[in-house]
Amino acid sequence: MDPKLFEQSAARAVRYIETVAGRRVAPTAEEIAGLEALDVPLNDAPCDPCEVIAQLDDFGSPATVATTGPRYFGFVTGGSLPAAMAANWLAGAWDQNGALTIQSPVNAKLEEISAGWLTGLLGLPKDAGVGFVTGATMANFTALSAARHALLARAGWDVEDRGLFGAPEIKVIVGDEVHVSLTKALAMLGLGRSRVAKVPADDQGRMRADLLPPLDPMTLVCIQVGNVNTGAFDPAAEICAKAKRAGAWVHVDGAFGLWAAAAPDRAHLMSGFAAADSWATDCHKWLNVPYDSGLAFVRDAADLRAAMALSAAYLHMSDDREPCLYTPEASRRARGIEIWAALRSLGRSGLAEMIERHCRLAARFAEGLKRYEILNDVVLNQVLVSFGDAEKTRRVIREVQADGTCWCGGTEWHGKTAMRISVSCWSTTEADVDRSVDAIRRIANQYPD
Repeated sequence: MDPKLFEQSAARAVRYIETVAGRRVAPTAEEIAGLEALDVPLNDAPCDPCEVIAQLDDFGSPATVATTGPRYFGFVTGGSLPAAMAANWLAGAWDQNGALTIQSPVNAKLEEISAGWLTGLLGLPKDAGVGFVTGATMANFTALSAARHALLARAGWDVEDRGLFGAPEIKVIVGDEVHVSLTKALAMLGLGRSRVAKVPADDQGRMRADLLPPLDPMTLVCIQVGNVNTGAFDPAAEICAKAKRAGAWVHVDGAFGLWAAAAPDRAHLMSGFAAADSWATDCHKWLNVPYDSGLAFVRDAADLRAAMALSAAYLHMSDDREPCLYTPEASRRARGIEIWAALRSLGRSGLAEMIERHCRLAARFAEGLKRYEILNDVVLNQVLVSFGDAEKTRRVIREVQADGTCWCGGTEWHGKTAMRISVSCWSTTEADVDRSVDAIRRIANQYPD
């Protein structure tokens, strides 16, 4: 093994990190076209690994979107904290299989430690089962698998053994603003997308608790913490109270909003959510760890283990927490390494400061763009802006993306086309926001009403 390969790779990676804040956020058409240089016939003989890395950097790096930079405001995408990124490099060198303790004692221990830290930070039951998965879609899938197991077990049905054919019906309730990751998880679980009951939402996307249909012990209620467009929170206290009286299961889709619990000035938004039965969130969003990383929490860890159970004679299961019993995957990346590093580097106060700062920066965006139309109450890190009619707003979004100063996506909100701004990167500053606001204004003002 040639150490020069890793020295050169590290030097190239460091150069990318050092320059990402000053580069265009989106690549140019020419930079994307440059990727054709990588499209060559597969060579018969081996290629020098140093040349392989050089080609990746020379042609690949210019064609990346600077999602880890400070002015990327699309899709609620976090950057990568320095400690988490460095831990990712070390984890790559370790190349640990996170399935079993015997395969990676270090990952098993870091998952166990991180699970304890996370439940404390997020105000969740300390004995909850925690699965380290790829992202919010799989976190929803994992937690809802536990819900499916528990609800059917109450009716005397072993879904893991007998499947869904002939099983008692589970009634699923979601809000009108349910996120697609949750409906995808429901579809994969055989609970269906179109058969769910949808509850109307208010003007901020919050489920109307007063319009909940009748609940019973075979009901699964899915609520949101942090609407993907507005950042709004469903009225969890009222919904959970009704569900508990009926014996229903409440699941929380909290891809980014769940992290509000870690920030003292935002924690009031989380009122009632800790009374749910399961929760899902991302770490590559607001915790700012590298992709891919998500978390599933289940109040009764036995329900999660039952849903995720596997056994074989050759698997060496210990009496300790075995990671593979909390996730759909067996062999998988050791995600506990980066999560532990991120939490250890930030500490409680650092995590709270980052979340609060992002919320203040979102409010700064709204203030800077108030001459246009702000469509949401800015309670978290999300801002919706309309620049007039749909055609003009879409044109502004396209030209902002092409300009390269910053990147913001588009969405539709209550019949209006809007720019969606999500502040999620650890390195974003007031100067980044002000520079982005100036660019957006400059472009929007080219098209007067």
